[in-house]
Amino acid sequence: MQRDLSNALDQISEIRRQMVRGQVFRGYRAQTTAATGILALVAAAVQPLIVPKPWLNLPGYLGLWGGLAVLSVAMFSVALFLRCRRLASPLQNERTFEAIERFVPSLVAGGILTFVFYRFIIDQMWMMPGLWAVCFSLGLFASRTLLPHGITFVAGFYFLAGCLSLIMTSGHPYQFHPLSMGLTFGVGQLFCAAVLYWNLERKNVR
Repeated sequence: MQRDLSNALDQISEIRRQMVRGQVFRGYRAQTTAATGILALVAAAVQPLIVPKPWLNLPGYLGLWGGLAVLSVAMFSVALFLRCRRLASPLQNERTFEAIERFVPSLVAGGILTFVFYRFIIDQMWMMPGLWAVCFSLGLFASRTLLPHGITFVAGFYFLAGCLSLIMTSGHPYQFHPLSMGLTFGVGQLFCAAVLYWNLERKNVR
């Protein structure tokens, strides 16, 4: 009897887990995502003042955009932590960890590429804005089954923007141009925020 009860509880738990997995992950919020996009546009606006000649001051350039990346990750981390704490659901926590596991490799890849380029092929550092966008797009593509369908278009935007950045910045006048990062991540994050809001947060979404 006890064995049958245990099996029944296991089956119920597995059914609940499958139901949660079948739902769209709601941990990423439009407000937080839009805030990171606005910060990217602000960083692009102040770059000429803080780092007027980035090709001569790569540490300053990396500090500006690397600092923004760390701040953005911190904002999402706090939002996810507060959500998990508020819901207090093991299944939702599992879903959150799954979302993190899918996206983190792209961030790690971007960080490793930055180190390798800066340490060993610094003359090619102009490629990093484009490569960052491509890495970010891969993270979104990996997360597409957890998020609304429109995220695929956002991922495609980042991928195309990254490729275009690599093409446009191959000449010295356009290397490290603030719009290369500002437009890519500013517009990209605002686009992503719009997709999240439209599909998950509107009052009439069912």
